[in-house]
Amino acid sequence: MAATPNDSANSSGNQPSQARGSSGGERVELSPLTQASILVIAGVAGAFALWYTRPVMVPFVLAVFLSYLMSPLVDFLRVKWRFPKPAAVALTLTVATLLLASVGLLIYTSTAGLINNVDLYQERVVRLAERAVGVLDRFGLQLGQGDLVDAVRQLPLLQWARAGAGTAVGLVTNGVLVLIFIVYILIGRHPNQSRSGIFAEIDSKVSRYIVIKFVTSASTGLLTGIILALFGLELALVFGVMAFLLNFIPSIGSVIATLLPLPVALIQFHSPVAIVAVILAPGIVQFTIGNIIEPLVMGEGLDLHPVVILMALVLWGLLWGVVGMLLAAPITAIARIVFARIRITRPLAELMAGRLPREGMVTAETFIASEP
Repeated sequence: MAATPNDSANSSGNQPSQARGSSGGERVELSPLTQASILVIAGVAGAFALWYTRPVMVPFVLAVFLSYLMSPLVDFLRVKWRFPKPAAVALTLTVATLLLASVGLLIYTSTAGLINNVDLYQERVVRLAERAVGVLDRFGLQLGQGDLVDAVRQLPLLQWARAGAGTAVGLVTNGVLVLIFIVYILIGRHPNQSRSGIFAEIDSKVSRYIVIKFVTSASTGLLTGIILALFGLELALVFGVMAFLLNFIPSIGSVIATLLPLPVALIQFHSPVAIVAVILAPGIVQFTIGNIIEPLVMGEGLDLHPVVILMALVLWGLLWGVVGMLLAAPITAIARIVFARIRITRPLAELMAGRLPREGMVTAETFIASEP
């Protein structure tokens, strides 16, 4: 018996079919395993590209984030004082260059003083080792004290000091390339340009985070430098600058900044009270600003789980070194915002924020496989 049109329709409905998009293209459903494999491959390839291009990408990305700090001044000069764009950018960059030169001069003079007095520091380190050996002897512990003192006498403090000065000069030199990128970024932006969608969310969250973090970090560094200078600690201003920079590294940066003056304090001071005070006072400043004031001002922040921030520190530190660790939090926040706008990566964005994906989120997504 000949098949009726209804039978043909029913039989064709039982066959596996491929959905068609609005433009007529066939859609292919990818399994979750295939989706995960694509994401892993794309992530590895992207990480390699970021690592390979780091000589250019690091200054460029740093310039992008620094432009968030400079753009308010440029906009103020153009809108309120009617400065031409080139004049506003030139004045802003002049201020930034003077600040960068001041920091470089501060680091240079401090490290120069350290290099000139390296013999004195060497002697103090030896005395500290001898005191430690005396404490071990009083308790009857034999841990090779003689070898310890000899090893301390042979420490290459001069080479370490020169290497630190060279690193500081290198950072200032790289700042020139960053300023070049900033010039083009500031010239290309428009103060009254309105943004919408994902760009508006990125601009709002990142700019707010960078400005607030800069203010709180500058306050922390200034107070730390003043406190250490009042204690009479050598290189106090350098430690203040380091506290300012390390405060941009979430979680572990403040801990490192607090403990950084400890070796100099052990060498310089003989009183345990002075040594404890040098560590405790800046630690109180770090805790008050970082755990009380900053969360109140920042509010929602970047919406990242602390574990995700720590993992981001490790990843970006491996890719871009210290600069990568400084920029790890805002870069990861941008990635989370982008992931939240893509259906296939939306569960990952929820996990990065410390929330479990909602039921039904992790499903096989549909892609356009071909176009007519």
